[in-house]
Amino acid sequence: MNFSKLIIAGVIAGFLATSCSKNEGKFSVSGKITHAEGQTLYLEELQVASTKPVDSVKVNKKGEFEFTGEARIPTYYLLKFSDNKFVTLLIDSLEQVVVEADAANFERSYRVEGSMGSLLVKNLNDQLLETRRNLDSIQSLNNLYRGNPDYQQMRVEWDSAYDSIRQAQTDFSTKFVMNNPFSMASVLALYQKFDDQEYIIKDLHTMRVAASALNTIYPNSGHVKALYQNTVQLLQEEQNAKLRQMIQEQGENSPEIVLPNPDGLEIALSSLRGKIVLLQFWSAFDRNSRILNEALVEAYRKYKNKGFEIYQVSVDDNRVEWVDAIDHDRLSWINVGDMEGSNQAARAYNIQTIPYNYLLNEDGEIIAQNLKGPALDRALAQLLN
Repeated sequence: MNFSKLIIAGVIAGFLATSCSKNEGKFSVSGKITHAEGQTLYLEELQVASTKPVDSVKVNKKGEFEFTGEARIPTYYLLKFSDNKFVTLLIDSLEQVVVEADAANFERSYRVEGSMGSLLVKNLNDQLLETRRNLDSIQSLNNLYRGNPDYQQMRVEWDSAYDSIRQAQTDFSTKFVMNNPFSMASVLALYQKFDDQEYIIKDLHTMRVAASALNTIYPNSGHVKALYQNTVQLLQEEQNAKLRQMIQEQGENSPEIVLPNPDGLEIALSSLRGKIVLLQFWSAFDRNSRILNEALVEAYRKYKNKGFEIYQVSVDDNRVEWVDAIDHDRLSWINVGDMEGSNQAARAYNIQTIPYNYLLNEDGEIIAQNLKGPALDRALAQLLN
């Protein structure tokens, strides 16, 4: 058996075994914080867009504290004195987490035991803190020596060092995710930033690996759901960007499609140059496609004699149903499909859902997309009246 499959099976089996425990979800967070006697310490669950109060305790005379709670899956928590003084923990069920620190530098220097997720989080945060310190140090040198006669030469060296430090952080974070794709700590790695604007990891492949792995094991986690949805959106944007780039590089606005009609005659999309063309992707089995066909019949009746044509691509694999739908819906325009999903055409136009369409002008340039009902009629009226 493949070793990687054994690892995955072990992870899943361990997760299921944990969920069946009698003490399902129970965890504790305790420890000692020096110079914090009498101060209030808070435990908050870190959700996707907010925090949820869990409990609060007074640190006793010995600096000791303790919280208990439930977590059915690895969950992010903040252990905090204030909004500016906190540490991030990643706690799984049954874990007995121990935190030791001093109140003066609580958020910058602490020890944690009993929680693998929290150790990984600390590793990530410590590395980023060191990177930021090094970057700030170089920036300070830039500011200090800006008027020095040798400043330009020194700046070249500092810029090189600055870029190297940033790249080292990106390499570290990327390697961390790829080595820990099933750990919720990877969510933190993917959303860490150099500053308020720039994410450390920009590689979509790394993001996709973690999103897919985590969604397999923790599909109900709010953080995983957000990561997965964000990854899907970014992948779609990347595909759209690739389509735009291809169009620019090829010097044409709409990739060619050549597919057979129900009679087996191959018809090229480019053969319709000189007309306003609606390139429509649909399926005979899709209810929304069939509903939209009704509106298309009316639009075609209204504008076909003014230079309007429809080139409708079926993504079906059942010829009988396709032909029956054409007859039943009275589709008198060009209908094509290879009865194997028309996958090449669908990929070329980044079709993620059906029905979906592009409106092409006389030169075959895409001028609008996903037009339906009144929006389609208004566009055609402007172009053809």
